[in-house]
Amino acid sequence: MKSTINDVAARAGVSIKTVSRVINSEPSVRPTTRKKVMDAVAELHYQPNLAARNLAGSRSYTIALIYDNPNAYYVIDMQNGILETCKARGYELLIHPSNAKSDTVNDELRALVEHSKVAGVVLTPPFSETQSVIDEVKRLGLDYVRIVSSGAAAGDEDNCIQVDDNAAAYDITRHLIEHGHKRIGFLCGGEEHVSTHGRLDGYKDALQQAGISIDPALIIPGEYSFDSGVEGAKRLLAMENPPTAIFASNDEMAAGALFAARLMHIEIPKQLSIVGFEDSPFSRQTWPKLTTAHQPNNEIARCAAALVLNKARSKGAAESASANKDAGITKKFVPELLVRDSTGHSPA
Repeated sequence: MKSTINDVAARAGVSIKTVSRVINSEPSVRPTTRKKVMDAVAELHYQPNLAARNLAGSRSYTIALIYDNPNAYYVIDMQNGILETCKARGYELLIHPSNAKSDTVNDELRALVEHSKVAGVVLTPPFSETQSVIDEVKRLGLDYVRIVSSGAAAGDEDNCIQVDDNAAAYDITRHLIEHGHKRIGFLCGGEEHVSTHGRLDGYKDALQQAGISIDPALIIPGEYSFDSGVEGAKRLLAMENPPTAIFASNDEMAAGALFAARLMHIEIPKQLSIVGFEDSPFSRQTWPKLTTAHQPNNEIARCAAALVLNKARSKGAAESASANKDAGITKKFVPELLVRDSTGHSPA
C-alpha cells in the first residue's frame, strides 16, 4: 500500500506541515528534524505527488525547457542535466520543443504558461538569443535562464549561462595553424545562432593574428547538421585550390565533412585535417576520431536548472534572506581543445 504524508509524519514524530516544509526544501527546518523526516521518507519509500503540490498552492514545482536544435545529442544532454537538478530538488521538468522560425513562438509561450503552471523556464539557442522571445518571457513574469554564446549575454548576465565560443574556436584554429595549415575552410552553422558568429569570429581572429589573410571563399554558410557538413565540404574540396583543413561548426557537420572526404578518396589526416566542436558522441563514433572542443553540455544544463530554481525559490519572503543564489554555479564555460586523430600536419 502506497505511503502517504501522514505516514511519514507519524514515523518521524512531526506534524504534516513540517514534512511538507522538508519536502519543499524550505530553509526554516532544523537539520535534526530534516534528517528525521528524510529518513522516514526513505524507509517508507514515500513519493511526493508533484501534480498535487502544484495544484494545492500558489507555488509551482515544474520548470520548462524550451528548445529547437537539430542535434539530438545536444538536446539529450540538456534534458538529462536539467532533470538531474530537478530531481535533486523535488521538481519536475516540462520539455517543450518548438520551431524557432515559426511566427507563433510567442503564442506557444503564452499557451504554455496558461495551461502548464511553471516556476521558470530554461531557454536554449536560438530562443535564448532571440529578443522577441526574451521580451515575451519577461512580459509573462517568468523566472528564466538563458544558455547563450557569450556575445548574446550583454546586459543580462545574471540570467545567463555563457559559452565562450570565440575563445574555443580561436584555440581550434591555432591548433591547425601550428600544424602548418594556412588554407582552412570554415563550415558555418545556422546564422540564427549567435554561436555560429562567435565561432567564426574566433576562426578569423586566429588567422589574422597569425598573419594569414581571410579568404571569404573558404567560409561556407550552412546549418548544424550532418547533411550540411557533407555539402559544405564538397564545395570546399571541389575548389581549384582546396583547403588543407576544415573547421566545422559542430561535430555533426564535421562527421559530414569526413564522409564527403571519404567519398572523394581523400585520406584523413594525411591529405586533409578536419575538426569539429562540442565533443558530442559524433566525434568519438567516426574514424578517425575527431579533434574537437569539449563543451560540457550536461554540466551547463545542471547549472542553468540550478540558477532558474534559485531565482524561483528566492521569490518567497521567508526564503529570500537565505538564498545565496549564485553559490556554486558556474556561469561561464570555455570549451577546451581535445586533440584526436583527425588532424595532422599540412601536406604542403
